Amino acid sequence: MNEAFHIISDGSCDLPTKLAEEKNITVVPFYVSFDGEHYQKENVEIGIRDFYQQMVDNKGVYPKSSMPSIHDYQEAFLPFAQDGMPVICICITTKFSGSMQSALGARSLILEEYPQAEITVIDATINTGLQGLYVLEAVNLRDSGASYQDTVARLEQIKSTGRIFFTVGDMEYLQHGGRIGKVAAVAGSVLNIRPVITLKQGEIFPSGIGRGRRRSTQKAIDLLLGYLRESSLGIENYSLAIGYGYDYEEAVAFRDHALATLGENGYDIADIPLYQIGATIGVHTGPYPLGFGIIEKGILP
Repeated sequence: MNEAFHIISDGSCDLPTKLAEEKNITVVPFYVSFDGEHYQKENVEIGIRDFYQQMVDNKGVYPKSSMPSIHDYQEAFLPFAQDGMPVICICITTKFSGSMQSALGARSLILEEYPQAEITVIDATINTGLQGLYVLEAVNLRDSGASYQDTVARLEQIKSTGRIFFTVGDMEYLQHGGRIGKVAAVAGSVLNIRPVITLKQGEIFPSGIGRGRRRSTQKAIDLLLGYLRESSLGIENYSLAIGYGYDYEEAVAFRDHALATLGENGYDIADIPLYQIGATIGVHTGPYPLGFGIIEKGILP
């Protein structure tokens, strides 16, 4: 592929490895540990399916994630600096991780040795599959012939349109990670209540609760419909995906229901891609996160 610039993302983007390879995206992995001591590179030393399987098989064990190091980013940037290829590096929201600081540290070191290198590091202000959609919009801009500077400018324009609407299997992992209090977690467990959450511009916001899985997932669909109704753009101007954790079959059923509901409301689209949510976010949500990511397209029809 004859690139004008190269795109790098940290592993929070949760793009399937094969897709990242096909689109010529370099992914700098996060690390995950189940004992707090031994960390493995996600999708290199431990697969996502294995990560979730360990969570399901060892209930009460809470894995931890760790961001890429400065050295990890140096290794990713170096070949392109040597070849004179500009780089756009897209990182998870700085409110969730220090990954961007590692990337900026690596950029400074690279520029000491290669002062002509062009490396732009972007705070995506989002994460997981939504970050993946954002990275793919960078790819679409690159492959359409957009310049380096115009691509950076357009990415900065659209990132504020990104939203995640999702729910989780239970409140256990949110409580363990300090996202909700113990009393709320116990009450939620007793009442079979699941939270519905919105992420936008790097912040998470409570967006209601549902009693049981069906109602909480329906609320996520309702939030998506509300966002589309408030927009001045049609659904064809958005990139949309479903993120899921351990249960692929549930994700397929959720997608089918979502497509039917969107169609009933005048939003006819052929399909919604399914992306498995990785360890970076999975350590906080537990094995059963499910919901949508949506962002304005970089190139409008």
